[in-house]
Amino acid sequence: MKAITIRSIDLHTVLLPYLAPFETSFGAETDKVAVLVELTTEAGVIGWGECSIEFWPGYGHETAETALHVLREFLAPAAVGASISDPREFPALIRCFRGNHHARAGLEAAVWDAFARTNEMRLTDCFAHYAPAGHASEGVATVGVSIGIQPSLEATVDVVRNRLEQGYGRIKLKIKRGWDVEVARAARAEFPDILLMLDANSDYAFDDADRLAQLDQFDLLMIEQPLSHDDIYAHGLLQKRLKTRVCLDESVKSASDLRIALQVGAIGILNLKPARVGGFSECLEIYRVCVENNLPLWIGGMLETGVGRAANVAFAALPAVNLPSDISATDRYFAADISEPPFVLGAGSALAVPDGFGIGVAVKRDRLEEAKARWIENYPYGKR
Repeated sequence: MKAITIRSIDLHTVLLPYLAPFETSFGAETDKVAVLVELTTEAGVIGWGECSIEFWPGYGHETAETALHVLREFLAPAAVGASISDPREFPALIRCFRGNHHARAGLEAAVWDAFARTNEMRLTDCFAHYAPAGHASEGVATVGVSIGIQPSLEATVDVVRNRLEQGYGRIKLKIKRGWDVEVARAARAEFPDILLMLDANSDYAFDDADRLAQLDQFDLLMIEQPLSHDDIYAHGLLQKRLKTRVCLDESVKSASDLRIALQVGAIGILNLKPARVGGFSECLEIYRVCVENNLPLWIGGMLETGVGRAANVAFAALPAVNLPSDISATDRYFAADISEPPFVLGAGSALAVPDGFGIGVAVKRDRLEEAKARWIENYPYGKR
C-alpha cells in the first residue's frame, strides 16, 4: 500500500432540501445539513468525507456549528502534514481530543477515500483488505427504507405501499409514544408478509415495557433503540421482557460498548452508523466483534449526501452486513445531490458500489457552491 501525506484540508458547510419532510420522535427535518471535508494529499489526490449532523443536538450532541468549530480549530490542524501508511493509524493522531464522533468520522472518511484513491482501489475493497480474512466485498449493499412519522395511519400505509412498489424489500417505521401499536397493526394488516421493523429513537423508558411488549404480536424483524440513548443496562432488562429482538443504535458508540451490550444481553441486532462511532477504523473493530459473536448487522444512515452515502454503501457491501441497511437511493431524499452518479435502487433491493476508485462518486463543484450559498442564506450563523 502507498502511504499518503496530508497537505491541506478544506471544510464546506452545505444545505440540501429534502424532497419531503422527515419526521421522527425528535421532530421534523426539511433540509440536510453537512460539513463536507475535502482533503488533498501532497501528491494532489483529493479525498472526500462527510460530517453528517443536524441543526440541533437531537440524535447526538453535535451540531453543524460545533462540528465545524472542532474540525477547523482542532482536528484538521492535527492532521495536516501527517503521513499515513494505514488508515487505521489515523484515530491515534486525534486521540488527545475527546468526543465529537461525527466530526471525527467526517475527517477520517476523507482519509480513507484519499488512501483508496492513491492505491487505485474502490473504497469497499480497501475496507475488505483490513476486514477479517475471507470478507471480500460483495459489490452491492442490500438496503431498506426508513419511513418517518406520517399524519395518519392511512398516510403511513400509502407511503409503505409506494416504497414497496419502488422495490424496497425492508420497511422501517419511525414510532414514538402514542404512535406505535396502532401504526404497527395497520402496516401488518395491510402487508402481512413484508420485512418490517420499528425505530423508537430512544423515546421510551423501561416503565413502558408492557406497552412495548404489545409489539411482539406483529412479527417484527426488530425494534430499534427503544430506551435512552446512553443506556445499555436497561435494554438488557427490556430484552428479557420482549420476544422481538432489540436493535441498538445510539447506545453503541464503540467496540467496547458493543462487548458490554453482548455481555448483559442487551442486543440482538446492531445498527452501525459510522458517524456515531467516530469513523471507519472503529467500524472495522465493531465489524470484527459482530463476526466473532455471529451478531446480525446492518449499516444505518444519517440521510447523508452522496459523499457519505457512497462511503456507507462501500462498508455495507461487506459480507457480515447481513441485514438490509438504511441507505436508500438518492431519489428517496434529493432532487439533485451534491455528487454524481446518483445511487439507484436495483434488483433485490440493492445499491451497487460505484466502479471508480475511492468512494466512486464525483463532487460537482457548481452544486457544492450552490449548497454552501443556501446554508449561508437560510441560516444566519452560517455567515460566521
